[in-house]
Parts: sequence; structure tokens; C-alpha cells
Amino acid sequence: MPNIKSSKKDVISSKFAYEKNKADKSELKTTLKKFDAAVVSGDKTAAETAYKLAVKAVDQAAQKGLLHKNNAARKKSSMTLQLNKLA
Repeated sequence: MPNIKSSKKDVISSKFAYEKNKADKSELKTTLKKFDAAVVSGDKTAAETAYKLAVKAVDQAAQKGLLHKNNAARKKSSMTLQLNKLA
């Protein structure tokens, strides 16, 4: 544990940021898994609604810095291809 007051504050804020990022990443993964489950089930309408939510979640994660923009683009492209195969 640091002795300097500002360093102590940094440790606390870093822990809060870590927990927030961890929760956000977990929520993103859950959303992506729901899309994958909808695709596997073969239900086109459920897959489309899950796709919209998943794309929005990926965009928000990229904007927050949880995902790199190219990683986000790759995920969205992959999801679009999966959705188009259902048609």
C-alpha cells in the first residue's frame, strides 16, 4: 500500500475502474452469446433483434475503449455474415 495520499487515491480509483470495466466486458460477452444462441437456434426474427442489440453493445464498447475499433469492426462483420447466412 502506498504512503502518499494521492497514490492511495489512485489505488482506490484504479480498483473502481477495474470493476467497472470487468462488469462492462461481462455484459458485452453476454450480449454476444445471446446473439450466437439466436443464430444457432435458427430463429431469424430473434437473431435480428439480438443482432441489433449486439451491434449497439459492440459500438458502445469500442467508444468506451473496451474494444479496439478494428476488433469491434471485425466482430460486427462476423455477426453480419452469420445473420445473412440464416436468410
